[in-house]
Amino acid sequence: MFYPLSAFIAYRYAKSNKASQTSFVSFINRFSVAGIALGLMALIIVVSVMNGLEGQLKQRILGIVPHIEITKTPIISENPSRTSNENAITETPTQTAEKTQTVTLKEISETPIENAITETPTQTAEKTQTVTLKEISETPIEGVVATMAYREAEAVVQSRSDLRGVQVHGVQPEVMIEHTLVANHMEQGRFSDLTEGSFAAIIGRSLAIKLEARVGDRLRVMVAGASVYTPFGRMPSQRLVTVVGVFDMGSQMDDKVMYMNLEDVNRLMRDPKGSEQSLRLFLNDAFNYQAVVSALTDRVGVSVNNMKTWRERQGPLFDAVKMEKNMMTLMLLLIIAVAAFNIVSALVMVVTEKQGDIAVLQTQGMLPSSVMWIFVLNGLFNGIKGAGIGLVLGVVITLQLNNILDLIGSPLALAADGRGLPIEMDVVQIAGIALLSLLLCVLASVYPARKAMKIAPSQALQNE
Repeated sequence: MFYPLSAFIAYRYAKSNKASQTSFVSFINRFSVAGIALGLMALIIVVSVMNGLEGQLKQRILGIVPHIEITKTPIISENPSRTSNENAITETPTQTAEKTQTVTLKEISETPIENAITETPTQTAEKTQTVTLKEISETPIEGVVATMAYREAEAVVQSRSDLRGVQVHGVQPEVMIEHTLVANHMEQGRFSDLTEGSFAAIIGRSLAIKLEARVGDRLRVMVAGASVYTPFGRMPSQRLVTVVGVFDMGSQMDDKVMYMNLEDVNRLMRDPKGSEQSLRLFLNDAFNYQAVVSALTDRVGVSVNNMKTWRERQGPLFDAVKMEKNMMTLMLLLIIAVAAFNIVSALVMVVTEKQGDIAVLQTQGMLPSSVMWIFVLNGLFNGIKGAGIGLVLGVVITLQLNNILDLIGSPLALAADGRGLPIEMDVVQIAGIALLSLLLCVLASVYPARKAMKIAPSQALQNE
């Protein structure tokens, strides 16, 4: 099989044994390969674990927080014919002024002014249109898997032993069962127990522990937002509710949320008709909320001021996790870079040691560019060896990480099922890391390769 001469020489030298190289040069060469392998292995393990932790946060927290919420505020969208109407209106005074030059008082008295006045409100009404929440819920939008009438209120929950502030979520039980993860993490009860008029509630395990409440206990819910003024002062809306279920998502929101039937929450807020309830959107990927918001504003005409996304509540937390993952990735990439640039010192020593051989090749007709490619490919082959070893070790150790932690006696139960570290391997991400490692090795080989290219054969052979 035919090989380019530069690649052939570089490959032969890369796989040569220790006897053909200086012991110190061989040590540095192998040390750089080992450094690349260890750095890449550590980077794959850390990134996979960080991806798993981010996925757990996404599952636990965004499984409770509404992805997108659209308020009941009327949504106004401009009519395309508005511009032409405004132009017609602006032309009216000019035309009227022209007509007043020839119109007599008798003709003015005979003009049907009432008809002209009654036409103005009609034209104004045609300029705007109101988009209802029902129309939005019936509009197919890419990325939205379901919609639900929804209402949220801040309240205080009182038990026999404690008092806590919570967010009361008024939901439709059948939609929650089908499209939320909370329904799959019920320790006791189920969402179908939230029947209309029962004033039943489902609380998180953390909140149940703090309130010392169990299924069947009654709690007092007080909402200051629906207060009324009486001769005795301001009285908040309050109601006794029965705990019918307990969920456990393992998130920081477990002690802050209480689920009730939507109609019961409307009565608690002194709004039986639900005139102030909003629309909750469930997305197939909560991180893709910006595309859905753009579709709502462009296609449906929903104002951004009438939408609330999960970023407004939990955005800083996910930003902190993303920054931590990026910093860990950068630190481990620096380890790979240090190992890759050890190739510089190894190849510089090889160039100094092999000046006579390089001069002989040049006298036999090898071009300086071919000499440069010998050392560039040599560094690339070392990078391939290190990246290959690190890739295999990283994938194997990542897949067996929980078993290794159990073996050394330090298991970590951070997954949703409590079975160890959450691990999520991204093939594209791992491939990108490996290619970046190879690129660093090639860049590290450029300087010694250019130094070898500039060797003068006459001076090199003179010293032999």
